[in-house]
Amino acid sequence: MRSRAANSSFSNMQTSVALDMDHDIEMAGPGVGKSVASDLSKMNPLARCVISTDRKVLGLIVLFFYSVLLFFGLKTSYIAGCVLLICAVMLGFSVWLARWVMARDEGTTQMIQVSSAIRDGAEGYFTTQYGTIGRMSVVLTVVIYVTYMFRRVTPEQEESGMTRGVLAFLTSLSFILGAFCSAIAGYVGMWVSVRANVRVAGAARRSASEALQVALRAGGFSAMVVVGMTVLGVCSLFSAFCVFFGVNSGKVSIDQIPLLLVGYGFGASFVALFAQLGGGIYTKAADVGADLVGKVEQNIPEDDPRNPAVIADLVGDNVGDCAARGADLFESIAAEIISAMILGGTMAKQSNLQNPIGFIMFPLVVHSLDLVVSAVGILSVRGQASKSVSSYDIMKRGYSVSIFLAAIGFLITCRTLLYTESAPSAWMYFSGCGFVGISCSYAFVFISQYYTDYKYAPVRKIAEASATGHGTNIIAGVGVGMEATAMPVIVISMAVTAAYWLGKMSGLEDNQGNPTGGLFGTAVACMGMLSTAAYVLTMDIFGPIADNAGGIVEMSDEPESVREITDELDAVGNTTKATTKGYAIGSAALAAFLLFSAYMDEVSAFNGEKFDVVDIAIPEVWIGGLLGSMLVFLFSAWACAAVGNSAQDVVIEVRRQFAEKPGIMTYEEMPDYARCVSIVAASALKEMKKPGLLAVGAPIAVGVSFKYFGKLTGQSMLGAKVVAGMIMFATVTGILMALFLNTAGGAWDNAKKYVETGAHGGKNSEAHKAAVTGDTVGDPFKDTAGPSIHVLIKMLATITLVMAPLFLD
Repeated sequence: MRSRAANSSFSNMQTSVALDMDHDIEMAGPGVGKSVASDLSKMNPLARCVISTDRKVLGLIVLFFYSVLLFFGLKTSYIAGCVLLICAVMLGFSVWLARWVMARDEGTTQMIQVSSAIRDGAEGYFTTQYGTIGRMSVVLTVVIYVTYMFRRVTPEQEESGMTRGVLAFLTSLSFILGAFCSAIAGYVGMWVSVRANVRVAGAARRSASEALQVALRAGGFSAMVVVGMTVLGVCSLFSAFCVFFGVNSGKVSIDQIPLLLVGYGFGASFVALFAQLGGGIYTKAADVGADLVGKVEQNIPEDDPRNPAVIADLVGDNVGDCAARGADLFESIAAEIISAMILGGTMAKQSNLQNPIGFIMFPLVVHSLDLVVSAVGILSVRGQASKSVSSYDIMKRGYSVSIFLAAIGFLITCRTLLYTESAPSAWMYFSGCGFVGISCSYAFVFISQYYTDYKYAPVRKIAEASATGHGTNIIAGVGVGMEATAMPVIVISMAVTAAYWLGKMSGLEDNQGNPTGGLFGTAVACMGMLSTAAYVLTMDIFGPIADNAGGIVEMSDEPESVREITDELDAVGNTTKATTKGYAIGSAALAAFLLFSAYMDEVSAFNGEKFDVVDIAIPEVWIGGLLGSMLVFLFSAWACAAVGNSAQDVVIEVRRQFAEKPGIMTYEEMPDYARCVSIVAASALKEMKKPGLLAVGAPIAVGVSFKYFGKLTGQSMLGAKVVAGMIMFATVTGILMALFLNTAGGAWDNAKKYVETGAHGGKNSEAHKAAVTGDTVGDPFKDTAGPSIHVLIKMLATITLVMAPLFLD
């Protein structure tokens, strides 16, 4: 433990950070620093406005808007009304969780000072980052509006009076709402994490059991809000469109309404991509810079207060892992719900079902059920870790409870909503599809744990390789990452095949006697996999909260017994983050498949002819596929390079401070934390734009270019076909790339943690230095490029859904 003399040196830390922040950030970069500086020690303006509003007035406003939404829901269907009521109750439960967490003790004065500095940094960066994303969203909204004013409409839309102007306005509105809700989801994730971290640290002074429960319930609050808002947003928009277009009066067929929601999914994906990129660059640039100089060069522990980059590193956990993951899962669920609603409506129309509302509303009901079963799972978590039972095992018990209840609820929902007299046994086959998805979910969690938890052989092999040097550590990590792609791909393949054929055997047929339930079966499997998404997100956000708590304990000079508790929670958090990333890419794969199918359905609707085959023997289509695969590699390269560029600036700055202030190492001089925060913030905001704009612009450029090339060469629908090939190849490549990056990065991280437990020489040994190198290489893999690919493959599909008419002749 460090000298107790350090206490007085750090008692004025928050004051020092606050006074120096404005100057240092302003120096970090023109046009960026000033904005960050002005908000760095303040809460987000919108959140501040909400919190400062009188509770009674705020309650009346919320009640009014909710009453309007409930009116639209009940006018549409009693099912929509029930979904909205469940969302309201579970959002109320999330408020209870927040109040429970906020009522916990914050610990010592030093803990509060460290936490306040982290909170100021996270709030300031979030405000500036989302201000930048907001401006880009406004520009893209104008582009969407103009595009829709000149696009074609389907024959059904013409008959129902959906003019170009109406569609342009509604799609633009949907995009803005999706972007706004995604931003709120991200902010909620960050808001709770920067307030729960110090409470977890305080709880660790009393017991490991209490610390685990505080961290888990804090993550549960964020998860409930993210999933609840997703369902509430999609259901409200769907209901409002149904009322606006007079679905109940027969003016518009209800199966056309889900297509109007694609703008909402695109808005959510757009914000999530830039949030993930910006947050990932920030957190890993700070982490890499802090580790390379602090651990390797200066031989000081992780989160040591002498490291000038430590506050930036802790801030990064919140803006990268919490805010970005909240936006990521929000868009994942939104995309999956919308695509499943489109496929449900299409299948019902093809099967000549009299009342398709159950098939269309089914995804919303499943995810409202998700809120209930996940809440029960969160409340069921009890107990304390021991030698035979880890904290991760305790959390998995809660996950098992949620999955068991989800399976029962899924069966009841299928019987209630998917029963039809034309195919009486269809609901049983679709229930089987759901169980396939639930099994796939559990398999992904186990596979990810196996390859990233140091209890198992793969991570221990990397740790063993660290004993012979840096190079062998890297080779072993790359090998584990590549090997870890095999089992998930096999699981996905089996799940898609089983779900498709179960759906096809459901008995639903078109007028020619052809089965119609295959694609909807895969949609039901995807819903089954995401039926416990709220609990999975809870475990994910648990990770950075526990990590932050460990940093606060280290910087506050707490006894070693307290640090041991937070170290154990931190190691578990690394595993939960890795397992949830595996879960996320699995669900992203199924959701991307659904979105691809929805894209082909939309092209068929606009073009008036069936489009259900992508022929890669056509040279241009094959080239589109090649460009899609290339896009994934180029995007990943730019994301990793962005972390490297930013980390170099941090390394230089930390070295400069150690050289110019030798008293830092003896606690006689104060590190300039604010300077590192400002450097990382300015760099992350700058570096996130290039890969993000590549992802948005590439599919549009390819589709429009080949559309006109098709006109020159006499090939009809060439633009749409090439884009289909691009999405297909990009999805496949993206799945493999994300699996490799996420698993390799997580395995390297936990190999380092395993060495730090005392294996192969323990801390400060040569094996530890090699393990730190591997962890450094893996940082941009698992927290920047890998998670961003989850969003990339879904955004490619949603943007093509929105822009599909541009690619048609």
